[in-house]
Amino acid sequence: MAQYIYGKNVVKQWILNHNKINRLFLSKEKTDQEINLMAQKDKLTIVYLTNKEFERFEGLHQHVVAEIDDFKTYTLKEVTDTLTDNALLIVLDGLEDPHNLGAILRTADATEVDGVIIPRHGSVKLTPTVAKVSTGAISTVKTIEVVNLTQTVETLKKQGFWIFGAEFSPKAIDYRKANYKGKVCLVIGSEGKGISPLLLKHVDVIVKLPMHGQVTSLNASVSTAVLLYEILNQRHPLQ
Repeated sequence: MAQYIYGKNVVKQWILNHNKINRLFLSKEKTDQEINLMAQKDKLTIVYLTNKEFERFEGLHQHVVAEIDDFKTYTLKEVTDTLTDNALLIVLDGLEDPHNLGAILRTADATEVDGVIIPRHGSVKLTPTVAKVSTGAISTVKTIEVVNLTQTVETLKKQGFWIFGAEFSPKAIDYRKANYKGKVCLVIGSEGKGISPLLLKHVDVIVKLPMHGQVTSLNASVSTAVLLYEILNQRHPLQ
């Protein structure tokens, strides 16, 4: 099934990554010359539309839209078969906001994450909105779809992964006290409910971010970013 990605930065990155584009839609009235030249160089099929004709596309497209094949997902085995002893995976437990998923993919690209795991049902999927927010990271970070998150975590444990869950609970330790060396899987809960109780039972270490103000929680993508950069800091300490 065809999908559409939209916006100058997203489409530009898609072209730079040499990802397949079936058709590229540009404005007759105000063509983005940089993308136009990139597309011509790569011999892409370009369709020029009037600004009025662009109204059929949803979202903030900036008069730049690319038709692509469906967003690619992977099986767990396809990814784990390629991992090193310093692998880093993220499990997203019931995330619902495509903006959060897009932002997490963008941070994952920057912090050496090998894959992001989402459940096949009851969770946000890869969509044009996710692609736009990710600014191209939807194609650089492997998204893994699984049927059962608890079974997936147990499989990862057997492969030598330590499972860290971000959750504010009495058992949680400050995220800066954890040791993130070796194979690490970071579990992030949904925006409203956090990590499901069943999955939380399979977490090895529960970590929390200190909250010194009146607000009691952070956005899921913000929390993930803080944790990923702490992991990156431990693995690549400033010399």
